Amino acid sequence: MPTALFVHNSFPAQYRHLAAALAARPGWRVFAFGSNTAQPLPGVTLLKYNFEPELHGAEGVHPFARRFNSECYRAEQLVYLSNAVRSNGAEPDIIYAHPGWGETLPLRTIFPQAKIVMFCEFFYHARGADVGFDTEFPQFGMDGLVRIEMNNATMALSLLQADCGVAPTEWQRSVYPAEMHSKIKVIHDGIDVEDAIPDPTAQLVLSGGAGTLRAGEKIITYVARNLEPYRGFHIFMRSLPEVLNAHRDARVLIVGGTDVSYGRRSVDGRSWREVFATEVAGQLDMSRVFFLGHVPRKVFLKVLQVSAVHAYLTYPFVLSWSLLEAMSAGCLVVGSDTAPVREVIWDGHTGLLTPFFSHHYLAQRMIQALDTPRAFDGIRREARASVVRRFAVADCVQRQLALADDLLALR
Repeated sequence: MPTALFVHNSFPAQYRHLAAALAARPGWRVFAFGSNTAQPLPGVTLLKYNFEPELHGAEGVHPFARRFNSECYRAEQLVYLSNAVRSNGAEPDIIYAHPGWGETLPLRTIFPQAKIVMFCEFFYHARGADVGFDTEFPQFGMDGLVRIEMNNATMALSLLQADCGVAPTEWQRSVYPAEMHSKIKVIHDGIDVEDAIPDPTAQLVLSGGAGTLRAGEKIITYVARNLEPYRGFHIFMRSLPEVLNAHRDARVLIVGGTDVSYGRRSVDGRSWREVFATEVAGQLDMSRVFFLGHVPRKVFLKVLQVSAVHAYLTYPFVLSWSLLEAMSAGCLVVGSDTAPVREVIWDGHTGLLTPFFSHHYLAQRMIQALDTPRAFDGIRREARASVVRRFAVADCVQRQLALADDLLALR
């Protein structure tokens, strides 16, 4: 009986569709290892480990090695969980694993016969990618730059021990060392293009009696897991006074939390939302700007469906699912002219590009979109068509399954 094992701190995450597809295969058993943040998935036996960072302090550990120290504690938990799998009479034939938290370190030793597919999301660089890209904010000293490169220890060890890696995009593959490229396949996790669809009749009821927004109205949208510089939140907020002055009936929907997913917190400890909302507060009518926070998926899709123009900005970093979902929903996306975005947005065809650091250029692009919305209908249609063609979840899962079959045929 073929057995698959998924290893992800926050399972199912990127493996939601693939794990479900393997679980649906007749005769397959599917297990998953995750931390206490992991969530169950039908057909998958989820085994959790308990990791409390405060119990594994870094006292006496060199600053360069603190992340690796934490990763080793998590790796230790995998040794114990493996016994639980074997107690079920199972031995994984294929393992899919994300190396970001250290759980992948012992996999080859514990399961020497298994085929291992490593998820290749990002390889850290002290220069040339996200770090040092935006000089508005405090930069790392040499010790910080060295520590950033040291964060790759687990990624490198895990990929060396794996049979192959999978990166979601060509750009994400490109940030890995050239010596590793031949080992990494490019297969995206997949976008549910039947869920994220255009809807010209969409309506979004705002809470607190703030009214109802409808597709076809002048609605500017922005989405990020958290509102922070890595996703260009500062540039977006600075663009709004110019746009809202040009279109007095436009409104803005902003989806995202106030924590920090990537990069540093503000120097004074305020959330980035507060920092940049305060910066522009005197330049625009903030009653036309709606901060929705984290929203349920149904509301998120409504936000995209009522959007007249959608801004997506990012440092040279991991491409967000939300960009592809916005394109799938038929949004007119104004995206930053950075390498990850250029892989999916062809300026004037599947969206519009803007220099990352120019809030004025971003504003002008959004004003143009609001001035003549029908002129961009072709771009909206091509944006969706390109996502359906390249990133539809059914096709991506089939490519993942074909890779699994090829690897298992070599056993």
